[in-house]
Amino acid sequence: MKITYVTHSLLSCWNHGNAHFLRGVLRSLQARGHAVTVLEPHGSWSLRNLLDDHGEPALQPFQAAYPSLRSTRFAEQDLPALIDGADLVIVHEWTEPSVVAAIGAWRRHAGFKLLFHDTHHRAVSEPDAMRRYDLAAYDGVLAFGATLAAVYRAWGWGERVYVWHEAADVQLFHPPSEPTLRQGAVWIGNWGDGERSAELEEFLLAPMRANRLDLDIYGVRYPSEALALLDRYGARYHGWLANALAPAVFARHLLTVHVPRRPYAASLPGIPTIRVFEALACGIPLVSAPWSDSEHLFTPGEDFLTAADGEAMRRQLQRLAGDAGLRASLSEHGRRTILARHTCDHRAAELLAIAQGLGAPGLGAPGLDAPGLDAPGLDAPGLDAPGLGSPVRG
Repeated sequence: MKITYVTHSLLSCWNHGNAHFLRGVLRSLQARGHAVTVLEPHGSWSLRNLLDDHGEPALQPFQAAYPSLRSTRFAEQDLPALIDGADLVIVHEWTEPSVVAAIGAWRRHAGFKLLFHDTHHRAVSEPDAMRRYDLAAYDGVLAFGATLAAVYRAWGWGERVYVWHEAADVQLFHPPSEPTLRQGAVWIGNWGDGERSAELEEFLLAPMRANRLDLDIYGVRYPSEALALLDRYGARYHGWLANALAPAVFARHLLTVHVPRRPYAASLPGIPTIRVFEALACGIPLVSAPWSDSEHLFTPGEDFLTAADGEAMRRQLQRLAGDAGLRASLSEHGRRTILARHTCDHRAAELLAIAQGLGAPGLGAPGLDAPGLDAPGLDAPGLDAPGLGSPVRG
């Protein structure tokens, strides 16, 4: 099958977390024998910021980790020719509304199946902005959690919305092959536009200082007041980290922490940051600030520890830092859960099953055997259901 993915950027993960999952799942699709084309706009905001900050050498970690992946940069008028011949087209939500609408218009005159991929909280935090997207010609929506899927169902998508969680690329994210000296704690994440400022102080900075744990922080978009806060707590700030280098950073530290953004914890429970998948895949013990694992993706207490407030986080970090056996147990159990349920190979198989259910060319009719549809646990209801309800309109 020929698959085209339209993304904000494949090349840059600067404040663009979808690039993590996209790279892994596309590589898995390639390994299953599918032809993959990636389109990203000229002058994407993420890539521009990455190059302004770090120059062309910043692209090398991605290129070294994913030598089979390439992207073509497009202007809107180029898209018909670039998409021509595709069997399945997926458009990410961080795409200009005009491009989303134009691809939908071309879909009416072409044979490909068309999906919209939403990996953000704007459907609940900025619903009017999301309604600017004209999805009338789209065959379905890929939502990265059940609570987000429920929003689209309430908007009239019925069973044409499919839960498609993020996952870890275990070819890249895995424990080090040799034992390493692990010291202190690490947190990899962006400041978050004020969406978790108080939470980072309560669940990360203050408990780390209380336990006298050295703390390394990686990420971008830290304003001056955030940097001053890190300095006040004695955290070491390192700036942007290429996602391909994150496993080596995890390997140097005893533990890490998950601090979800407020919109996810409050309005979209059940959706963790992709860093949870990646950290557990690397076998680094993790303590999570409050979030509701409403979809039972993990087993809290066995895959990772939880903390209801800052004081509980302090105690959990103290316990974890002092107990090598506990760290080893969490590391083993968390990685086993990822390998069993949450790899990019699992998600590739889920996507192919969805595409087959939609009747995408190149995969055969629904219900017939198709290559690469061998992963259990597919959470994609209504694969053979007709389109129900009215899609989102601008």
